[in-house]
Amino acid sequence: MPDLVALPGSERTQLSGVQSAGQLNESETITVTLVLRRRAQVPAALVIGPETVTHEELDAQYGAETDDIALVTSTMTELGLTVTDTHQGSRRMMVSGTIAALSAAFGTTLTLVTSPQPGGTGEATHRYRSGSLSVPAQLAGIVTAVLGLDDRPVARPQFRRLTAAAASRTVTPETVTPETVTPETVTPETVTPETVTPETVTPETVTPEAAPAAPTAVPLTAPQVASLYNFPAGTDGTGQTIAIIELGGGYTQSDLDMYFSGLGLATPSVTAVGVDGGSNSPGQPSDGEVELDIQVAGAVAPKAAQLVYFAANTDQGFINAIAQAVHTTPPPIVVSISWGQSEDQWSEQSRNSMDSVFADAAALGVTVTVAAGDNGSSDDPNSTSGVHVDFPASSPHVLACGGTQLIGNLSTNTITSEVVWNELANNEGAGGGGVSDVFPLPSWQANVGVPTIAGGTSTGRGVPDVAGNADPVTGYLVVVDGKQQPIGGTSAVAPLWAGLIARLAQATGKKFGLLQPLIYGGVTAGAAAQGFNDITQGNNGAYSAGPGWDATTGLGSPNGQALLTHLSDPPATATATSTSTAEKPKHHWWQRHNH
Repeated sequence: MPDLVALPGSERTQLSGVQSAGQLNESETITVTLVLRRRAQVPAALVIGPETVTHEELDAQYGAETDDIALVTSTMTELGLTVTDTHQGSRRMMVSGTIAALSAAFGTTLTLVTSPQPGGTGEATHRYRSGSLSVPAQLAGIVTAVLGLDDRPVARPQFRRLTAAAASRTVTPETVTPETVTPETVTPETVTPETVTPETVTPETVTPEAAPAAPTAVPLTAPQVASLYNFPAGTDGTGQTIAIIELGGGYTQSDLDMYFSGLGLATPSVTAVGVDGGSNSPGQPSDGEVELDIQVAGAVAPKAAQLVYFAANTDQGFINAIAQAVHTTPPPIVVSISWGQSEDQWSEQSRNSMDSVFADAAALGVTVTVAAGDNGSSDDPNSTSGVHVDFPASSPHVLACGGTQLIGNLSTNTITSEVVWNELANNEGAGGGGVSDVFPLPSWQANVGVPTIAGGTSTGRGVPDVAGNADPVTGYLVVVDGKQQPIGGTSAVAPLWAGLIARLAQATGKKFGLLQPLIYGGVTAGAAAQGFNDITQGNNGAYSAGPGWDATTGLGSPNGQALLTHLSDPPATATATSTSTAEKPKHHWWQRHNH
């Protein structure tokens, strides 16, 4: 037995609902990921920007020490284990061995169990441990995380399908007829009898394009949302790459072709990238997440290339996928993540390891957009009590994306109503937001009025930073497994903002990296931020919207052209020759939707 010392931050509490799933085969060979310390900490000034480094500079200055890699390699070899891969820049080493040998090397006992899925439905069978890990004494302080021994699912996709109950509350050609919409049923508080009459509101005139002309909640297409948010004209993502992280499910080319042709757009370049054996595997419940991400990002930035990284839904798979996406050459302009879990459900080593990759991203000029969660201020699909924020959205190195309900007039491209997404009363979700328990208040949020945690006295990183349309009632018409359907959730907001960032980068020629210092700069409590639609109505449970930043929708939803002006120095004029997706697409399948 090696001389072992405890690995700080590796503690795992016992999961509730765990049941034995039989005998674990300890002779099975598995691969774990070791995360090593940095050669030197990335300076805060580099993370905040605007300066960036190249991959070569990051590897040489802030990657793993060559001597540390050599010591880990020799130690693993002495223990009968094999180093199968090394990534010096992202400080990761892959180590293979039998379950028995790896358990002995890192001082733990693994069992085979079933436990509830993070999303609250179904069960998963996986390796399991509780308590702390240890490392060989000579590696103390060198190895900062050991990932993959316990391979429980760690995240849930943050998307919501439109339920039948919710659909019954929306306006469709079936529900809006001369008999149901009359001066008596349409009140002055919504629309006026003078503008909405049996002659003007008919199944022919109420479509997903025309219905939002009245202040009524209906599903939208992604280009319609981009149009309401005034995405910069003359931009389409040309020359940019969007990376998307997926932890299950898949897409089909036929779905993508059906979706984009229905919008009158060419299907963008979409490439699946497998991580640690992960692959594009359509035919699973998570297909809705994958297709939503690709289609929303592609519809609002159709000329941007997409790299979709598929990995296992484990802390090891999640971190390896993000690291591979961030450290690819050339790096993407933005990484979109629509998976997460309440930050208290992560081990400290997992949170810290992932957050360090996000710091790498900022230093490289890569922006990371992350869904803030779909369960309101509790971040719990099974309860509205308690307050938690979702990780990785709570990382100070990512752009946390909250949710709204968006209603607009597409004939004038004006927003008629936008409030916090909250359908908790109908058990249909709400935008996540609140105050972090683990990450301190960042400098760029110091003056915006982040409150103490609801019911507590401590403060921390405020979530979200920004927002966008997320309510499934006003959600995004997409194609999943051959069927057109509306889907919402903050899952849609992360790729929406990713597409916007690709267009802003195209227009300005800039890499933004950590966007927050630019968008929070000069903003004080109660004051609206430049480039945003301030959301002042609604709540997500424990937190309410109000003027300026709040813990429901952050700074607000985007006004793309105004944001471009704010981020340009001097103000830029986009010169792309391609047609902007903000222009109205042709009338196709999305005008004939039904629920």
